[in-house]
Amino acid sequence: MRIFVLGKDGQALMPCHPARARQLLKEGRGVIHRRMPMVIRLKDRKTGDVQPVRVKIDPGSKFTGLAVVREKADGISVLNLFELLHRGRQISEALTARRAMRRARRNRHTRYRQARFLNRTRPDGWLAPSLQHRVDTVMSWVDRLQRWVPVSGITQELVRFDMQAMENPDIEGAEYQQGTLAGYEVREYLLEKWGRKCAYCGEDHAPLQVEHIHARAAGGTNRVSNLTLACEPCNTRKGTLPIEVFLKHKPEVLARILAQAKRPLKDAAAVNATRWSLFNALKSTGLPVEVGSGGKTKFNRVRLGLPKTHALDAVCAGNVDTVSNWEQPTVSIKCAGRGSYQRTRLTAHGFPRGYLMRQKAVHGFQTGDMVKANVPSGKKTGRYVGRVAVRVTGRFNIQASGTVIQGISHKHCTLIQRGDGYGYQINKM
Repeated sequence: MRIFVLGKDGQALMPCHPARARQLLKEGRGVIHRRMPMVIRLKDRKTGDVQPVRVKIDPGSKFTGLAVVREKADGISVLNLFELLHRGRQISEALTARRAMRRARRNRHTRYRQARFLNRTRPDGWLAPSLQHRVDTVMSWVDRLQRWVPVSGITQELVRFDMQAMENPDIEGAEYQQGTLAGYEVREYLLEKWGRKCAYCGEDHAPLQVEHIHARAAGGTNRVSNLTLACEPCNTRKGTLPIEVFLKHKPEVLARILAQAKRPLKDAAAVNATRWSLFNALKSTGLPVEVGSGGKTKFNRVRLGLPKTHALDAVCAGNVDTVSNWEQPTVSIKCAGRGSYQRTRLTAHGFPRGYLMRQKAVHGFQTGDMVKANVPSGKKTGRYVGRVAVRVTGRFNIQASGTVIQGISHKHCTLIQRGDGYGYQINKM
């Protein structure tokens, strides 16, 4: 994990090793610009030699992997890994709850209102707020990385699955699907659709095979809607039997498989709905944007022997020959938001049950700030570092290392970094 470095005037320089950053701070040649992710600013130098650096992105419905890599003649070297956790589901649920309470309030307390005519228009390219959130948060972090590191290019996994290549293997020549990439698009799609386990027995710790729901010997096709995953014993027992005969004693499993075969991927649909908006937003940065498919990402990861993580999927996106220095911690970034305008807590039926304080700041601290608390005595003696939740009484809650420490006085707290709407955690490999 490298430390981002800025010049004296704020120009992005090449990241450095943590030991080098500590030396610069100890000698007084640099100051801490930001704590998480760590960014230092030099006091005695404005510019320096830079090398080609690329930001790689693996967009997802719940998680988006980000990687900062240095391009070399024989491959790439990983500088930093990030995992961005979206909150699209929370946004969707909050909007649904607000809509329900607004309608109930209007029915209870106002006179009859005639139905309005449809005079609300949406601009071209409009996305639902839960989807637009994914594009906005990814672009926010791309902009931040551009300020902290000299980025020369961007790579995006544009399509999770190459559907055209799955339906028509000859779309870009036989070598595309019949060569080293043969089967990767279809297999990755099936793994996502069927939850990476056998559709018949639920086994998830055994090698899985591609299985035809309706056997080819009985007239079944190779379309992805007729494919599922099965472990070797189940695949052997089923053979060419009709699925209705094979599962005649398991009607609930039969119904689930037939329904799942027709059901689209919800998460894949969210990614497909936002992929072109994200691509166009990335192009607006003025940097060259390279794209690739999810099947190619998996092919690169398997070929290079890398474990399955969102950040390392980003590393493997696009054209990759070799990867070095990938065994390093990943910074987990959770989209937490900046609070809510709603000052009233409601019951499940929409009635008030409590009220929040009107001011956001208490003794100079706000909910979401990262603080360091040194408690000298008492039951909670110790040192705690984490996000703070303020209380009007001046005794705060601190979320540190996965636990919540309650009742810490503001007198023991020192501000490390202002809340920016994200929560941070370093996950070691």
